[in-house]
Amino acid sequence: MSVHSPSLATPLASTVASLRRAGCVFAEDEAALLHEAARSPKELALLVERRAAGLPLEHVLGWAEFYGRRFSVDTGVFVPRRRTEFLVRQAAALAPARAVVADLCCGSGALGVALATALDAAELHACDVEPAAVRCARRNVGDLGQVYEGDLFAPLPAALRGRVDVLLANVPYVPTDDVELLPAEARVHEPRVALDGGGDGLDVMRRVAAAAPHWLAPGGSLLVEASERQCDSAVGILRAAGLSPRVLVSEEWYATVVVGTAGRAAPAPAPARPAATAAPD
Repeated sequence: MSVHSPSLATPLASTVASLRRAGCVFAEDEAALLHEAARSPKELALLVERRAAGLPLEHVLGWAEFYGRRFSVDTGVFVPRRRTEFLVRQAAALAPARAVVADLCCGSGALGVALATALDAAELHACDVEPAAVRCARRNVGDLGQVYEGDLFAPLPAALRGRVDVLLANVPYVPTDDVELLPAEARVHEPRVALDGGGDGLDVMRRVAAAAPHWLAPGGSLLVEASERQCDSAVGILRAAGLSPRVLVSEEWYATVVVGTAGRAAPAPAPARPAATAAPD
């Protein structure tokens, strides 16, 4: 029986009301997705209960929408943020033909898969330190590439050294003292290792930047996300590692991406696009 059947014990309006009482801002949209996902009234009741208890919608549904497709996201795995689509778009603009792509701190694998599918014949390697994330990423990546378990570059094949054209590093960048200020959906239900970036939020970025020149191909680029207030520090970190930095800002996506290019001056900014501007360092 369809969950949209008139005889269903819990109509859509009732689900919306339950989600509103739980504080869900987009109750109507979420209710529609929960009704779509449920295969029975009993399952619907369970999904609504889990969402009302504060579990992220993506964990309740088992998927997150990113870059125009749905990616599996298991409970306890970092949920890809829609703003990070801006990072993927910038990476796609930088990637050469038949690019070698590495996706560090890959979580569900959404970034690497989105980039690989946007490119022609990309070679994709992804890794994460969290076993749950690795299991999830392997399902999403499938035969598009390889997924490894380990800390940052450690599990990558040595043969990749000096060959990576695009290095995605969606590192945690929330300062330790600010983690407790995050919404409960992230603070309680996502792994802290995917959120906590250390004292100033940039500890993991420093580690990635320091090693990146050994892995990047000549002219290859590292792309990381940061907050607006971290931009100057992030630029300094990439420059100290021997990379040529630049900052890209999107008002549309509320996103800031710092790009570090190896082996030559940073490429000229792409032609201006709506809501995306290149800011000089």
